[in-house]
Amino acid sequence: MLRPLGDRVIIELVEVEEKTSSGIVLPGSAQEKPQEGKVIAVGNGLIRENGQRTELDVNEGDRVVFSKYAGTELKYEGNEYLILRENDILAIVG
Repeated sequence: MLRPLGDRVIIELVEVEEKTSSGIVLPGSAQEKPQEGKVIAVGNGLIRENGQRTELDVNEGDRVVFSKYAGTELKYEGNEYLILRENDILAIVG
């Protein structure tokens, strides 16, 4: 499995709704990039200038909302993931 380094987090993207509320099916080109996902792995934390490590606020299994154009997309073993820094995460859902 993938293991992020430092303050990075690996997110499994949540599938986007392919229909509008009125039932119109959207083609792939019209769909927005997902901004929500499930945290599947977290790094050990950021190392500060004084050498101390700061733990991350998110944990594996958290459902999060992140910045629209944040991170690096990655395809691994047939699944799509996003690797981003913790400061690109905007909120934990629920």
